[in-house]
Amino acid sequence: MTDPTPRPEVVWHRVPEVQWPTAEQAAQSLWFSPIRLGPITARTRTWVPAMVPWRATDDGMMTQHVLDWYGRFARGKPGVLVVEATGIRDVPSGPLLRVGHDRFLPGLRELVRTVHEQSGGQTRLLLQCIDFLGVRRRPAKDKFFARFLQLSERHRDGLRQLLGAGAPADDAGVRAALARCDDKALRTLLSPRELRDLEFGWREDVNDLEQEHIRELPRTLPVLFADAAARVRAAGFDGVELHYAHAYTMASFLSRTNVRADGYGGTPAARVRLPLEVYRAVRKRVGHDFCVGVRFLGDEAIAGGSTVDDAISYAIAFARAGLDYLSLSKGGKFDDAKQPNVGEAVYPYTGPSGLECMPTVRSDARGPFGRNVHLAREVRAAVRATGCTTPVVTAGGIHSFAQAEGILQRGEADIVAAARQSLADPDWYEKLRLGRGSEVRRCKFTNYCEGLDQKHKEVTCQLWDRDFGDGTAVARSADGKRRLLPPDWRA
Repeated sequence: MTDPTPRPEVVWHRVPEVQWPTAEQAAQSLWFSPIRLGPITARTRTWVPAMVPWRATDDGMMTQHVLDWYGRFARGKPGVLVVEATGIRDVPSGPLLRVGHDRFLPGLRELVRTVHEQSGGQTRLLLQCIDFLGVRRRPAKDKFFARFLQLSERHRDGLRQLLGAGAPADDAGVRAALARCDDKALRTLLSPRELRDLEFGWREDVNDLEQEHIRELPRTLPVLFADAAARVRAAGFDGVELHYAHAYTMASFLSRTNVRADGYGGTPAARVRLPLEVYRAVRKRVGHDFCVGVRFLGDEAIAGGSTVDDAISYAIAFARAGLDYLSLSKGGKFDDAKQPNVGEAVYPYTGPSGLECMPTVRSDARGPFGRNVHLAREVRAAVRATGCTTPVVTAGGIHSFAQAEGILQRGEADIVAAARQSLADPDWYEKLRLGRGSEVRRCKFTNYCEGLDQKHKEVTCQLWDRDFGDGTAVARSADGKRRLLPPDWRA
């Protein structure tokens, strides 16, 4: 399939050299100062956002590898650590954590205990709750026409126009004839949705109102999220983060591509309606003494998608409704993802919007570092103009103390999050606090980690995953080739 989207010229960027702070400078900084998140206080404004490590069981249960992963981040004592996107439904979702049933509570309680113990009680622990719609792998062409395409008279009429008297009449013949057509012919014979299902694999959409369970999402999702949040609280977490970002269900309701005509799409007020109803249901269940925040998009970065103006209106609605913080991301959509290979599922971080979400050193002239901070700046300014003081979290290409401190000093955000740099060196916050920044293992921003995530392999970092040290026992990946945790560091 040919992608007509023009590509900007690629520019390679080096990770900048930096001057590290002394312990005294770190102690006097905004980044290492406390901040209120509704009913809780984070010790510092350092934040590890949600990352999916692919270490749970296929049934969504806790494992020792998951506990080790979060315990390792906790030893760096970030102000806040957000646990990976955790499914709110009790349905199969691969080796991702789930919170859709009480049987997951013992493992989640053990996770809370581990993080609080490893951080000495200094890290606030939140769990990110997510809902996602169905996605299937891209089918082989013959399989698609033999099994998945719903035939209609439109297909038969199209073949008659194409083949004349030789067009088949029976279903099997029609399917076989369609399978023999070239791409040019198929673009006239198939609807845009059918063509997408063939080329990218079938996936559900919030606009599929012909499906009952899609129509009922405004009734089912508030209950599912509220039940999940109640379990998060029961497990002992400090709060819950509602995942309204990227390619998933709640983000799809907020998107300009949501054209539902049932009062839950088509206008900004209708698109934000369900996200607000979900929040209110959650708040009713967990009360006002439990942190409830939201992660959403400052810009979808797709053609016809939501922009920062939409994000501003949503942020104001969220702040007025009482959410305890607003965490901004960008892009990461199915709409512009690369075509997957046959037998693989489409991955929402492979196209231009995905690169905006996780920019790399292989970028355009703007470069990857702090690339999305302007979104937080605009959202924060608009929220403050309404009189709301809801903290705003920014992320994306954060690589140094000076960069993060500058963002806070300029009032562009209230909290600065770093995912990839924290993965490269979970101890970097402690090293900065102690004035030992020269010992920080610095991320290369090549997205090696994201490549593993795309393949559903245990996520590691290229800077440490093959460092097996002196031959002592090191937990390794399923294939035995990579270490699952970074080397130890002692302050």
